[in-house]
Amino acid sequence: MNNVKKITDGIFWIGGSDRRLARFENIFPIPEGVSYNSYFIDDEKTAVFDTADITVADQYIENLKTALNGRKLDYLVVLHMEPDHCSLIDKVTALFPEVTVVGGKQTFVFMEQFFPESRDYNKLEVKEGDSLTTGAHTFSFVSAPMVHWPEVLFAYDATTKALLSADAFGTFGALDGGIFADEYDFEKQFLDSSRRYYANIVGKYGVQVQAALKKAAGLDIQMILPLHGPVWRKDLNVILEKYQKWSTYQSESDGVIVVYGSLYGHTASAAEKVASSLRDKGALDVKVYDVSGTDVSYLIGEVWRANKIVLMCPTYNGGIYPPMEGFINDMIALGVQNRTFALAQNGTWAPVTGKMMSEKLTNLKNVNILENVLTIKSALGTKDLEALNGFIDAIYNA
Repeated sequence: MNNVKKITDGIFWIGGSDRRLARFENIFPIPEGVSYNSYFIDDEKTAVFDTADITVADQYIENLKTALNGRKLDYLVVLHMEPDHCSLIDKVTALFPEVTVVGGKQTFVFMEQFFPESRDYNKLEVKEGDSLTTGAHTFSFVSAPMVHWPEVLFAYDATTKALLSADAFGTFGALDGGIFADEYDFEKQFLDSSRRYYANIVGKYGVQVQAALKKAAGLDIQMILPLHGPVWRKDLNVILEKYQKWSTYQSESDGVIVVYGSLYGHTASAAEKVASSLRDKGALDVKVYDVSGTDVSYLIGEVWRANKIVLMCPTYNGGIYPPMEGFINDMIALGVQNRTFALAQNGTWAPVTGKMMSEKLTNLKNVNILENVLTIKSALGTKDLEALNGFIDAIYNA
């Protein structure tokens, strides 16, 4: 059954949701599913902005045919050549061989790598400042490199004041019938997924996101149409303000996340005591995570949310406990900034991970690594209360 949804005059959603895919990019768990958005322009000339993933191919083609209602497709605009949005290009061009495929210079280079037959497509190459008119709608193209692929374009429709934003402003999460953010309790249903999506996929490219936001600020944007997640038609400042914080590596709260590694439960017990002591001190936003049992993408999402990160790590083979080292490496790869780190180390005979973690964390810009390192010998006990209290004070007052 087709599922075409009207967004505004002349613009329709023809995407689909996937609730069976276990991992996005085969890395990030998505128990909440994911949507693939595609936008159909019903005008003097017809156009589609981006296709969708192969997993929703049947639904997508049915939606597209329904939207066209027997008409030909004039333009297929490719804003972003990532496979979850371009994998149906060959199917669309096979159905409509006379279609003109629109994209940037680098877009067509990538396209030919995925689809060698695309060298024979009817093509219209565009760049920033160029526009495409379909009749009542005129779409101006804005370059947004590395948000999060190098060839990304945005498209702004002067008629509806809609910004087609490629992967920017997107989120994990299937759509439950509604396509607009205001049809949901966004903070409850999508904010964590949106933050996790941004932090893990776009987070490294804060400078490039800032450049894109500055360009967007010069446009009268009344709607945002991303390639994942709901469309924004109201309260755009909600997502724009989040992107401003996330892209400048500013935390959303003065919260504390306590992330521990534990072989036999002793460091886990110490982590629970640290969290309890912080709450007794007056910290209200404290969350505890087992680095071995929590997918690192969730930890990264929490790093983008909270200001203070407590890492509690045993020595393992003379080094950092491997899941903790992986988490730290991921933070480095994603360019985490502007955070405070507190470190605790455990070891029966060689508690050395405090120094090792500190050395790795110095690769991050503008971070505060507290000098007060809590050292645990096997298990936290009454003998350690003075050291524990000093550790808690240092975190709370940082």
